[in-house]
Amino acid sequence: MHSGGLERSPMAQIYEAQAQSLDETENLVVKANVSAEALRQTIRSIDKTAVLASVTTLQDQLREQSAPRRFQTLLLSIFSALALALATAGIFAMMHYSVSQRAQEIGIRMALGAREADVVRMILGEGFVLAGAGVVIGLVGSLALTRSIRSLLFEVGPGDPLTLISVSLVLACAALLACYLPARRATNVDPMVALRFE
Repeated sequence: MHSGGLERSPMAQIYEAQAQSLDETENLVVKANVSAEALRQTIRSIDKTAVLASVTTLQDQLREQSAPRRFQTLLLSIFSALALALATAGIFAMMHYSVSQRAQEIGIRMALGAREADVVRMILGEGFVLAGAGVVIGLVGSLALTRSIRSLLFEVGPGDPLTLISVSLVLACAALLACYLPARRATNVDPMVALRFE
């Protein structure tokens, strides 16, 4: 059983009847689909002098045992979502600025026969190269820092391939979405206005 916490290795335990036990333990385990308060009232109805301490359900004990880990997971999830939102906003701002600086070049390309799909593909390609480089650097950094997060993980390794692949895909999709909006804006460049621009 994981009686010492989820992060510790499970220990073998034996449950035995009170009559067979050599210990003076006074724990009572009841298998029933009732609340802790209903169980307390039932015991009181049988023995009014019984001293009842920490009458609880297994679900409450599990919830209490995993509460710190769930709180840490919630905090990490919030910070991760904020980091993803900031990264997406940063990529969008950078690509928006790049497209606005290259309006004349894009206009000339369109005047020479480039289609809207070609312009979108060009902008997305540049964004994908930057996003790919960021994902590779992030993967190398995460694999290098696995020892620092090993204690925060439960039943998943720090180098878990499924986790790394899914996170990389989420980051790549967010980056491509941030690049797509400026790419669509680039297709609205009027070639005549861009050619007159000095």
